Amino acid sequence: MKKCWASLFTPRSIFYRVEQNFDHRKVKLAVVVQHMVQSEKAGVFFTVDPISQDVNKMTIEGAYGLGETVVSGSLTPDTYTINKKSLDIVDKKIAKQDWMLTKVGEKNVKASIKKDFQQMQKLSDAQIQELARIGRNIEKHYGWPQDIEWAVEGGKVYIVQSRPITTLRKDVTSRYTLAGTPGGKPEREGPISEDMGVSLEPSEQENAPSREEMPGEMVSISKAKTILKGLPASPGFSTNRVRVLLDLDDLSKMQSGEILVTVMTTPDFVPAMRKASAIITDAGGLTSHAAIVSRELGVPAVIGTGEATRKLQDGMIVTVDATKGIVYEGKVDISELAKPSTAVIGGESSPITATRVYVNVAEPDVAEKVAKLPVDGVGLLRAEFMVANMGVHPRKLYEEGRSQEFIDNLAEGLSRIAGAFYPRPVVYRATDFKTNEYRNLEGGEKYEPEEENPMIGYRGAMRYIREPELFELELKAIKKVREDMGLKNLWLMIPFVRRTEQIIAIKRMMESQGLHRTKDFKLWIMVEVPSSVFMIEEMCEEGIDGVSIGSNDLTQLILGIDHDNATIAGEFDERSTAVMRAIQRVIKTCKAHGVTSSICGQAPSVYPELTEKLVEFGTTSVSVNPDVIEKTRRIIAGAEQKFLLDRTRKIAEKLGLDEGEVKHTLPSQ
Repeated sequence: MKKCWASLFTPRSIFYRVEQNFDHRKVKLAVVVQHMVQSEKAGVFFTVDPISQDVNKMTIEGAYGLGETVVSGSLTPDTYTINKKSLDIVDKKIAKQDWMLTKVGEKNVKASIKKDFQQMQKLSDAQIQELARIGRNIEKHYGWPQDIEWAVEGGKVYIVQSRPITTLRKDVTSRYTLAGTPGGKPEREGPISEDMGVSLEPSEQENAPSREEMPGEMVSISKAKTILKGLPASPGFSTNRVRVLLDLDDLSKMQSGEILVTVMTTPDFVPAMRKASAIITDAGGLTSHAAIVSRELGVPAVIGTGEATRKLQDGMIVTVDATKGIVYEGKVDISELAKPSTAVIGGESSPITATRVYVNVAEPDVAEKVAKLPVDGVGLLRAEFMVANMGVHPRKLYEEGRSQEFIDNLAEGLSRIAGAFYPRPVVYRATDFKTNEYRNLEGGEKYEPEEENPMIGYRGAMRYIREPELFELELKAIKKVREDMGLKNLWLMIPFVRRTEQIIAIKRMMESQGLHRTKDFKLWIMVEVPSSVFMIEEMCEEGIDGVSIGSNDLTQLILGIDHDNATIAGEFDERSTAVMRAIQRVIKTCKAHGVTSSICGQAPSVYPELTEKLVEFGTTSVSVNPDVIEKTRRIIAGAEQKFLLDRTRKIAEKLGLDEGEVKHTLPSQ
């Protein structure tokens, strides 16, 4: 149990929370102790088909023994497709299973299955329909598509886990309203869950040979020879050479654009998966590592073929149709099936808005992929992940004479993000670790005090002024990226500014390092404490280029509500009149002084009415996480249109004109 609790503070868990903008103190962990179902059969169940995302179809995967084998993808399960309305079984894929995992005494052991049972259907039709009926009721109860784990013991069906599916397209999720959730959407667990052993990264197949460059004659789909069939885990098509990887020692052989063939992938395979133009595995189901990671990387994948590593050899040319789960011999003309889509995210073009939509980024490895989204730049580049990845407290590096190591590592991460978005602006928020978070780094316990409330403790601008030698390391990294690498789109933002005097002191430190406010180097501050709301006019007059409102901390401090306190957390609301008045004051004051105003966080995408107010106040931008970029832009577009229509009506009423006459006189956005 202690090990379970301690897993909340592994480096991977800490990174995941930083990446998803979760407060470390808010995330709680409970260890559930329950009776183990000694299952004869077990598996997973999706109440919406995860591949086709057809809301009228449900998918059940099942195997003999404990369900761990299905969840981990260590073997290929049966797959049953059910009509959600009628509960009719519309498709079955029966997989051969010659071993299973079962509990003997206190241990899970691998046991052989009698030959007569190996190719039998694991669940009877009656059990499939019983399970389907239960799953349909669970989805109805939660008001959202469910990812369910089930088990059968003594002929009785048990549900051992149910959680929302978080990877569905927006046109699918728009049909649902999650019970008890104002926004009608569950919190995302992230593109790739932390136990996958990898953060989201783009594939590395840009330089892969084209289909035309492959040797051999292309044949029509009607004449193509099918070599393998499996589960279509990640849709798409590819024609290329095969690379069979049976051992981790072979990973270095993988070349960009090749088709990766293996028994089953693990987190160690991810570097090779990024290079692959397609992935084929012997084993695994729709919840296996290969399935989940290939979908997130956008790499076509056919899994659970049973014999890919036996039938395919290095250098063979094959065509993968991962929309149907088929592997063809040689070059196949699948142009009729793989017509390129002209649609963009969400199925239609993203609207143009006067209010800029920026994105929050923390991890350099995702920069290239996120930069392809319809965003105007990075409104919040968090430093914490890059520093945490170094693993050592900056003070320790400084005292050991390793300052350049810190500068180089930080500059490398900053340059990758600034380069991916160039020439769009990238606003780097200087380190904003709280003392309890800094203590987790090597050497942290020596240098960091223990505080009762780190949220309002030794952090942000105050820390930079008291420890200028450490803040200068960040300034030198910024200067290196801008001057040595030529990435002039990198700007600076100072967090948790409490007083105008702090801005003055920090500007002097910047100037001492040769960083001056210019047309292409902007200085922003974060407005997170009530004092900066009251002093915003003086701060603008002192000389800043932009502000970003941290609505989470600001709401907490204005309302006097600790959102980690379950007793009162329900009162936490950014739409509170007091908070909205503070935001209005900041935006309007900034506008009067020609200072950019923004807000970072998810509130604009969660509360359309708040977004309408931001547009009305005159905010120049918002910055949100990658998964809600398009949703936010559409909300803003609607808010801007409503604002213009209201403005038109007021002018028409004042002038005694028809609205149509006034519209011709209004400047366009």
